[in-house]
Amino acid sequence: MKNLGEHVQLLEKEDKEIEQSLTNIIDLPPEVLEVFTEFRTCEFTTLTRKGTPITWPLDAIIKPPESEQFVFCTSIGLPKKAFNIRRNPHVSFLFSDPTASGLEDPPYVLVQGDAEVSDEIHAGFPGTKEMLTELVKRQPAGSMFCGNPMMRYLMDWYYMRLFIYVTPRRVL
Repeated sequence: MKNLGEHVQLLEKEDKEIEQSLTNIIDLPPEVLEVFTEFRTCEFTTLTRKGTPITWPLDAIIKPPESEQFVFCTSIGLPKKAFNIRRNPHVSFLFSDPTASGLEDPPYVLVQGDAEVSDEIHAGFPGTKEMLTELVKRQPAGSMFCGNPMMRYLMDWYYMRLFIYVTPRRVL
């Protein structure tokens, strides 16, 4: 049986190996990259002012695919994620539900990282037409709302977005 000191040294060694291997998301094993590209949602966790974790289902996108960041967005009408991140940038997100991904028996993937919230408000979704196309492909029911001019007018607050950029520090 290992004593506590040996256990801590082993964990520190594993942390260093993980961090060294995380120089680029593309360097991760193919089955992990597949989870990032094919899963429809992940469980995104921030910390409240009192340090309590709070989790939301979100769609994560690597932008661009060879980037070292994930991009999320949140509505200015629902800014709790942004407030939490500005107080404490440490976040995590877990890919645990493969529903509609087309993957059979994929690994669960936990990403821990540091987040930044943009100061700029965007009318729409992150970046380019390709990203919006990807979001509609992942969540087809959403096209009913974003494709309807009346719904866009009535819910304009929802389409005004803050971008959240997460630089991974650890992938498990």
